[in-house]
Order: sequence, then C-alpha cells, then structure tokens
Amino acid sequence: MRRRSQSVEILLVGNPNAGKSTLFNALTGGNAKVGNWHGVTVGALSREAEFHGKTLTVTDLPGIYSTEGMSMEERSACRYIEEHREGFLLFVCECARLPRALPMFKKLSAGRRCALVLTKRKQFEREGGRLDPAALPAALGIPVLFSEGLKKKELRAQVFRLASSPISVLREDGLDERIFRPQREELSRADRLLTNGFFGIPLFAALLLFVFWITFAPGMPGDRLKSLIETFFSDVLGGMARRIPSPVLSGFFADGLCGSLGSVLCFLPQIAMLFFVLIVMEESGFLSRLAMLTDGALSRLGLSGRAVFSLLMGFGCTAAAILTTRGLDEKKIQRRVILCLPYISCSAKLPVFLTLSASFFENPFFAVVLLYALGVGLSLAVALLLKKEAPPFVMELAPLQIPRPEFVAKALFFQLKQFIIKLGTVILAFFVASWLLSSFNWKFEYCGVESSMLAHLCGGLKFLFAPIGMNDWKIAYAALSGLIAKENVAGALGMFYGGFPYSAASAFSFAVFLLACSPCVSAIAASARELGWRSALLNALLQTVSALLLSYAVYFLLTGGAVCLLLLLLPLSAGALIGKHEKVRRRRGKLAQKLHG
Repeated sequence: MRRRSQSVEILLVGNPNAGKSTLFNALTGGNAKVGNWHGVTVGALSREAEFHGKTLTVTDLPGIYSTEGMSMEERSACRYIEEHREGFLLFVCECARLPRALPMFKKLSAGRRCALVLTKRKQFEREGGRLDPAALPAALGIPVLFSEGLKKKELRAQVFRLASSPISVLREDGLDERIFRPQREELSRADRLLTNGFFGIPLFAALLLFVFWITFAPGMPGDRLKSLIETFFSDVLGGMARRIPSPVLSGFFADGLCGSLGSVLCFLPQIAMLFFVLIVMEESGFLSRLAMLTDGALSRLGLSGRAVFSLLMGFGCTAAAILTTRGLDEKKIQRRVILCLPYISCSAKLPVFLTLSASFFENPFFAVVLLYALGVGLSLAVALLLKKEAPPFVMELAPLQIPRPEFVAKALFFQLKQFIIKLGTVILAFFVASWLLSSFNWKFEYCGVESSMLAHLCGGLKFLFAPIGMNDWKIAYAALSGLIAKENVAGALGMFYGGFPYSAASAFSFAVFLLACSPCVSAIAASARELGWRSALLNALLQTVSALLLSYAVYFLLTGGAVCLLLLLLPLSAGALIGKHEKVRRRRGKLAQKLHG
C-alpha cells in the first residue's frame, strides 16, 4: 500500500501587483490571471504541485496593504492567513516597496515559518535603486529569494526547499543604507502627463474613439475581416450545404449551422480588437492612472476610483467584471457597481448591435458608439440613483511599462479561446435546438417556421414587442434567448430572417432593450456569488422589466411622440409664463404718489 505523501501549504502573500499570480503559475503550472493592476486575484486560489514525493498546496491570496484590511479582498486574505497558521508564508514583494512592506510582513510572520521573494529587480535598479543580495538574508534574519531571471524549474526547486525552513524572526532594523538604497521617487515625464486630467482623460477618450473607428467603420480592418468571415460562411459553406439533396440536411447545415454560427463567428475579429486594447491598458499601467483621474467624478456618484477597473472590464465580460468588484472597499459600493455593470455593453452584445445597426445607421461606427455611450449613461444614472457617500480613495499606482508581447498574446488567445468554446458548446446547442424546434411540427414532420413546435410554444410571447412595432414571436424568442447568452440573439435573427426585417425605430428600440435588460446566465450566477441568489434574480427581473418599458418609451419618441410632447409642453410652458406675469403687482403707496405727483 502506497503511503500518502506529506502535504505542505505555501501561502503567497504581499501587496497588490507584486507578482504573486505570476509566481503561482510558475510553481503550479496553473493559468491564474495576472495583470499590472490591483484586484486581479479576488479570492484564495489553490492548486497542488508535486516535489520530491511531497504534495505542496500553493495558495495565491488577494493583495493586501495592511493587516487591518481596507477592502473586502484584503480582509478575506487576512482571515485566510490567520486561519492557516500552519501554512508556510511566502511574502512576495517588489524590490522598490521593501521598506514599506516589512512592518506588515513582520506582523503576518510572527511565530510562523516564512521567507521573502523579491520581484522586479531590474526595474528597481534601472531607476537608481541598489541592494546587496548576499547580505540581505543575514540582515533580515529570514531566507530571501530573487525570482527575476530564474527558470521555472530552478524557481520551483528553490521555493519548495524554502518551504521546509524553520521558524525565523524578521528584523526590520537590518535594512540599513549599506544593504538597501531606494530608487528615485520623482514622477517620470510620462507619469506627469498621464496623471494630468487635462491630458489623461482626453487621451483616453481619443483612444476609445480611434479603437471604435478602426473596429467598426466601413472599410476599416475590423469591418473587412468581418466581411471575409461572413462571406466564407454564407457563400462558401452555405453554398455547399444548399447542394445537399435532402432538404432537411440542407436546411440544417445551411440555416441551422452555417447561418447561425456564421452570424456570430464573423464578429470574432472585432471582439479581438476590443480585448486587445483592454489587455494593453491593463498591462501598461494606464488603468490605475485612469482610476486616479476619475475618482473625483465617480465619488460624486457614490463610487470610487477603484470602480473604474470593474466598469472597464464590463466592456469585455460582465461576469468577469462582477468578480473584480471584490477588490472594492465596502459591500455597499460593490452592490452599487454590480447593479451598474449590466448596462455596460459587453463583447457578447457587439454581434447584436452590429446586426441591428444596419437598420438605423448606414455607418455602423456611429451606431455602436451611440449604443455604447447610451449604456455608459444608463450605468452612471443607476449609480446616481443609488448614490451614497463614498469612502476615501487609496490605491498605489501600478508601474508604467511597455506591455510584454508574449503576455498580451497569451491573454488575448485565452479570451478568444473562451469565446470560441462558448460558441462551440452552449451557443451551438442552442442553435441546434432552435433549428429543430422551428423546422418540425408536433408530428415531427419537416415544415415551415410558422407551423413548427417553436411557433406553438412561443406564439403567446409576440405581444411583448408589439408596442415597438414588432408583433412577432420570433423577435420575442430571440430576445429571451439572450438571457442564456447574448450572442444567441444575433444567431436567432440570422437563422429566422438573415438580417433584421423591421423599421429603424423598431431596430433602435430593440437594441435599447437588449442594452438595458438582464445580463446572461453566467453574469447572474456571478452576481449571486457576491450578493446571493435572491438579490441576483430580483435585480435581473427588475432590469428586464425596466428595459422593456424603456424600449416602449424610446419607440414612442422616435415615431412622433417627441413632437406630441413638444406640442403639449409649449402651451403648458406659455400658460405658466402668463400665469407668472399675472401675479406681478405694482407696489403703490406714498412713494408712488410722490413720483407721479
């Protein structure tokens, strides 16, 4: 009988952005998300690794600035450290932050086995810092390891050997000038520009407009690549499928697979371009400066500069953005940000917006910019509606750096892989089920859509969008399918119509509904993990009902309602002005008599 190997737990602890997740991946072969900003790790992430017959459990914890814990993630990390006193504490710290981090490290390491891992040594020395690696362990009284420049195998060996170190006592006073010289603390010219609101915010706005232009404007790279994929699915693959003699098989491959998948997969280049910009902003350190610049405006809405990370992540994936809210200061602020996030247009809404935009804008660039801006406006309006006093903003700026090409490529590949996996599993299953239900009647005879099982099941839903000019159950079915995954809407429209058959007013009103309604199932589940299922489901219901009413109001305004309101308000305004003047009375008295006498 094989003996159970001895288990040792290594706790990776330190400030945010110190390199804990990078070290975790190197030690375990895992794929934890890393980034050049706070809040990347939002909970304890554990993974086992074998070394010389021992099972070592490596746990990556959220970054902390103090043992008191200012944010929710910091408090959870401190609780985990206290509850796992037997674990080996591996404190990960940037070389430049060592003097400030030692007092916290001393509190955390009291009476337990520990070691220090120093990161970003080259950057520290480039900016004038110096330290003596040979004298540092003896001066501090604990084992010290420099991770930069080590291969993964060598790094693993050294860290796992440190895990068997005895209890040692950290000496803060051992860090004198002979051993450690700090780097230059003045801001660089680039930092001074990016932290200037008159330069940084216009730069961010110009960057977003440029990205939208090259992604969505006709003739630009994003539009050209989309057209190529669209042509491949509709003309090449669809043409081959239509040559199949069997009408059932021909319809399944041409409409069910090529039509539906092609209508979503063609947007992959544009989604990739948006993710690329988000990743570069994260890795370069620009996001933390944007957080500082926007803190004043966000605090007036009851949020803080930290919320900008989650809000920007919402452009990529709402579910992932909800998880990052654990890095916020208070539960109340987290709840407000989670309620704002569904209105930020995620990448899954992009295929739907571009499908509908052809009906109300010749140039999809203006359509997408308008819808994204409307989503941001709704998000800020919700924040203002729920406004409460925000806590003080405290955050350390991530270092400015040129994004590493290999990191950007790896992160982008991961995001696109997730999109394709989702497309090839949940969304494909939905398309196949939709085609089957819309192509056969209850006797399983191949038939038209209006005689199908789906028509009988969903016929009663057509009234939902009748107030916006679409008394059609297929539209209602497409909209409700977005609750599973927003990409389903574009696929369903492509399968039923090949485009959008209704008016521009209906298309824009429908886009407003999809913009403001409940997020997908994965985002609701992420919200439930943070707020509880009852709150998550109630929020989703209220968002969907309010989105439906908002789409009705938009359609009313676009189809003559605005003129009616104007004609109604003009007499009321005139009456109010006349009434106001009628109440003005001339003062009469002795003074008036003297003036007219």
